[in-house]
Amino acid sequence: MRFPRATHPYIRTWEGWMYLAAVMDVYNREIIGWALHDRLNKDFVVHALMKALKTRSPQPGLIFHFNRGSQYASDKVKKILKGWSIHQSMSNKGNCFDNAMMESFFSLLKKELTHLMTFYTKDQARRAVFEYIEIFYNRQRRHSALNQKALWSIIRMHLKLFRVSVFSGEDQMLSTDNFD
Repeated sequence: MRFPRATHPYIRTWEGWMYLAAVMDVYNREIIGWALHDRLNKDFVVHALMKALKTRSPQPGLIFHFNRGSQYASDKVKKILKGWSIHQSMSNKGNCFDNAMMESFFSLLKKELTHLMTFYTKDQARRAVFEYIEIFYNRQRRHSALNQKALWSIIRMHLKLFRVSVFSGEDQMLSTDNFD
């Protein structure tokens, strides 16, 4: 995980608004942590952040970049980042360009999902966002930053590089921890 970024958009349902917090691994554009809640508070940001940290277990010294929202600057988020020895980086006031990758992801989410559908219930929105992120965006969608390849095809290609043949004739995975 290299220089993850985070921000959040609003999603309208007939039952009320929902807010999405997401954390992206900038190295491969994968959404590694996300949470969808009906309240705009620090809890949904903490949930997304913890999911990302547990997914990747980053090395100390990682830089975590986010927008200027109070949810990301909360004492609880700061405490979690400090506990993981992660450095905080925050957007400049009125400058969305340093968080362009997350803004791009949320723009795609809106164009490819939320602006095309009417969500009658919050549960329907949760299912649709799950399918978009976990099934489509992270696995199938082609990314211009990845040479128009889907994320999972890149991951499979890298995993094949670390396969070795063992005496029994079966393939065994090597740990990729030492190759970063």
